[in-house]
Amino acid sequence: MVRTRVGYAGGKKLNPTYRSIGDHSETIQIDYDPKQVSFEDLLEVFWTSHSPTARSWSRQYASFIFIHDTAQRLQAEASLKRWEAKLGRKIQTRIVDFSSFTLAEDYHQKYRLRNSSIEKEYLAIYPGLLDFVNSTAVTRVNGYLAGHGTPEQLARDMQRLGLSGSSLEKLRRVVDYSHRL
Repeated sequence: MVRTRVGYAGGKKLNPTYRSIGDHSETIQIDYDPKQVSFEDLLEVFWTSHSPTARSWSRQYASFIFIHDTAQRLQAEASLKRWEAKLGRKIQTRIVDFSSFTLAEDYHQKYRLRNSSIEKEYLAIYPGLLDFVNSTAVTRVNGYLAGHGTPEQLARDMQRLGLSGSSLEKLRRVVDYSHRL
């Protein structure tokens, strides 16, 4: 994963916000290197990370896959059919063409990191919101803090995260703990 951002997509309202979302849905935008991870791999993570058969009670929380081209549409549709067969239930996720993405407010970005003591270190490195949100290192650490990643993956990443020894140790403890669960 190169980076992730949270925001709003799928609607027509200009400049949606959390308090005035209009016809948009909350979503994440993912930048990835297809040499490292495929769109198909991302779809597998998507299907296992939520309840795709559950009906959303509002458009704000509806399940969407925003596709950028015909190849993504074909992969998403095939993946949806496989998961419907696997689950034996109709999937409520909709596959729609991407039109625009509006970045969510700063307090929504990198939620797990923002609720850790490591945040201060990254805010010193990236004082501007866009630099903070767009940082691959910040994205990786936020993911680790959310329970994604193994101790082995963290060991390979540690030198590239730009953190002090004490913050790396805190992160290592979190990853070790969450991996044991």
